[in-house]
Amino acid sequence: MPNDKKIPQLYSGERQHENFCRMEDFYHTATLKAASHIRPFPKGNDSVLPDTYRFEGETRKLSDLIQATDTSALLVLQDGEIRYEQYFLTGGPQVRWTSWSVAKSFISALVGIAIDEGIIRSEDDAISNYFEALKGSAYDGVSIQHVLQMSSGARWHEDYSDPTSDVNRLGLVMAGIQGLDEFVHAIQPEAPPGTVCRYNSADTQALGMLLRGATGRNLTDYMQEKLIEPLGMESPGYWLTDKNGIELVLAGLNLTARDFAKIGELFRNNGQVDGKRIVSEQWVRKSVEASEPHLVPGNVIVGGHKFGFGYGYQWWVPEGSEGEYSAIGVYNQFVYVHPGNRSVIVKLSANPNYGLSEKESDNKDEENMAMLQAISNNL
Repeated sequence: MPNDKKIPQLYSGERQHENFCRMEDFYHTATLKAASHIRPFPKGNDSVLPDTYRFEGETRKLSDLIQATDTSALLVLQDGEIRYEQYFLTGGPQVRWTSWSVAKSFISALVGIAIDEGIIRSEDDAISNYFEALKGSAYDGVSIQHVLQMSSGARWHEDYSDPTSDVNRLGLVMAGIQGLDEFVHAIQPEAPPGTVCRYNSADTQALGMLLRGATGRNLTDYMQEKLIEPLGMESPGYWLTDKNGIELVLAGLNLTARDFAKIGELFRNNGQVDGKRIVSEQWVRKSVEASEPHLVPGNVIVGGHKFGFGYGYQWWVPEGSEGEYSAIGVYNQFVYVHPGNRSVIVKLSANPNYGLSEKESDNKDEENMAMLQAISNNL
């Protein structure tokens, strides 16, 4: 339960590393238990990070970016073994860090599992068929696939630097003034579904409603069974929730760096863990490819600008991708996967300049990607 401590003021320039490691102090939560049979990553040969990386035609120091973005954790796996693991500031092996939009990629996996099980018939179904509160909203009649691809056509503005933007209105929900279901129901359509990829955190919340309606269960219980247990999560985690106990699935997952890495390893291994199928290989493939022109790098709209990454099913695809992809959250959270290099890299951060503007120089999403690619290619 939240206490009377000051709620973090996001996108304000305030340093957040002392907050992102203890979000349970500020918000309602739902607990995820550690797996009954944990699967710790084995220790591999130590790897040395490269000193530099290339970005915007310049050679830059890796240590400078780690410091500038208030990095709390950097974990590098290759072949499922820990090659590098370092913690900074308030980070640590047992520290549960907030995911922000990295949570979206976990929700995509759960949707794929529900389709594999026949609980959801197909991603071609209308999402509103599964949850009553989606009827009469922007999501009424919209296919699940278009929602997965952030192409619902819902009216939305995800500009973190604008205090009046839709994404910042979520603060009313987390302050207990409005419920998440009510918030999503009020969103109205703007564009024909499947024509524009406009990054929209409410699309992911609608996917959470889909899962609750299809399974008849809350997200915490469903995730505990379908991901936490089979992936062998090592530590307890939690979801942030609204006043009604509904999980903030668009951004509210809190786990350790090692447990965040497990979703990357699941996808790197095409949906299997130790040879056991968790989610279909077809779902993994669809999730990590930008399959339509409006989804390719340079066409995805975030806030008021075009973004340099493409989009799949709640996963990002870098420009010029060599088959790699990433879960990405604000303030520079990453679960980066490079199948060709057999690597998964987790970076957890609290970049104090994030959201001060829409400029790359503040947000550093693309620069972080360049650094992660350099680390992977150095293995």
